[in-house]
Order: sequence, then structure tokens, then C-alpha cells
Amino acid sequence: MKIISWNVNGIRSAHQKGALNWLWDQSPELICLQEVKAKQEQIPEEIRSLPGYEIYWNSAERPGYSGVATYSRIKPLSVIMGVGISRFDVEGRVVATEFNDYILFNVYFPNGQRGHERVQYKLEFYECFLSICDDLHRQGKNIIITGDFNTAHQEIDLANPEENVTTSGFLPEERIWITKYLDHGFIDIYRHLYPERQQYTWWTYRFGARRRNIGWRIDYFLLSKNLKNRVQDVIISEDVQGSDHCPVTLVLG
Repeated sequence: MKIISWNVNGIRSAHQKGALNWLWDQSPELICLQEVKAKQEQIPEEIRSLPGYEIYWNSAERPGYSGVATYSRIKPLSVIMGVGISRFDVEGRVVATEFNDYILFNVYFPNGQRGHERVQYKLEFYECFLSICDDLHRQGKNIIITGDFNTAHQEIDLANPEENVTTSGFLPEERIWITKYLDHGFIDIYRHLYPERQQYTWWTYRFGARRRNIGWRIDYFLLSKNLKNRVQDVIISEDVQGSDHCPVTLVLG
């Protein structure tokens, strides 16, 4: 079973580039897209109602901004949009789909690079979302969180850590929240499987960064520890073009 997560940086743009053809060719059971930057009615019919998939769309109120979409071949037991707090939910950042053995959260975590106020907003979102996960863990639920976390956790997760210690995305107060998630029953499954491997999932469009592989790993799968033994692989497809991010695939047995 495959779950593919991808920040497409505008689904209409990615579709026009033909980038989504790679995604459909994989035929995964679940697709989690972030930063779709459109309402569902604004996208072409061929990707608005993809044969074989139920589609759950949570767009931002602000046009052309944020938004997440989950495509599922499996009918969920339930679907929840957002986290129940309006100042987060107006930005269309979460779709939760519940299945028999886990809840899948498709999340686009806030970017803090527009200044201190947005860094604080980002940290508060981390805290809010972790409290939801804590409640679900107390209920005995297993959780998969995937999406763009907008934070590189460790120095191995970006090409130039020394140059970015004061850059949002690698600030100590942001990184500690990834640690907190791991301390609260989650595993960064890619880093668990590949503790020394250096791969990235995002590259700035500037300075030829992708060609030079000067990137950051900011797209994750965090899993409840009970799910660890089901994981067969995590694949970062850095050769797939069409966005400033690349797809990440979780393979479950």
C-alpha cells in the first residue's frame, strides 16, 4: 500500500506542466497534496473528480493560497477538515481521514518566513495540532501525519545548516517542536530507516539550488510507534519535477 505526499505549490500550475501525470501513474491508495492554492471548483474536471478516488478538499479562504487535498481509493470511516480553531482553519491546512487502523492527517504547516508574527503563529499551530494528536493517542488511536512541516529537524536535513541558524525553518524554537512530536509517541520514519542518508524534499527556485542539490528535508511522514513494523519503505523522489518540493512515498505492508 502506498501513500504519496507532495506539496505541489499550486495544483493548477503542476497540472499545466504535466507534473501530476507521474502521480497518477503511481496509482497509490492515498494521495496527500499540500499548497494546492485553489478551490476544488477552480481546477480542471480531470483532476477534480479522478476516477477511482474519493477527494476531500480543504481550501483557504484567501484566494490562491495554502490549501490541502486528500485523494483516497479507500472510503474513510470519517473525514474532518481543520483543527477546530478558526484562525488556523481559514488557511485550509488540515484534512483528517480515519480508517480502520489509523487516522491520516494531511497537513500544510505554516511558513514562518514572513516575520516574527508568522513564526509565532507557526509555533502555536504546532502546539495546537500536537494536543489533538495527544488526545487521539490517549484514545488508543494510531496516527500518520504527512505533509510539509516547513521545518528541517536536524543539521543532516539541510545542505547549509550553519548559514541558516537564524532562518525560519531552522530556528531552534521551530526545531524543538519536531522533537516534541517524537517525544509524544511519533517516529520520523524516514530518518528511522535511513539515519545517515542526506536527501532533500524542497529547494528554493533561486540560485540553481535544485540543480546543485542545495535543499532542505521539510516534508515528512510521522507515524505512531505502533505502526513502525508495517513500514516497508519511505521514498523521496527528488527527480520528480513540477514544484519546488518533490513527492515522498510511504510504503506500508
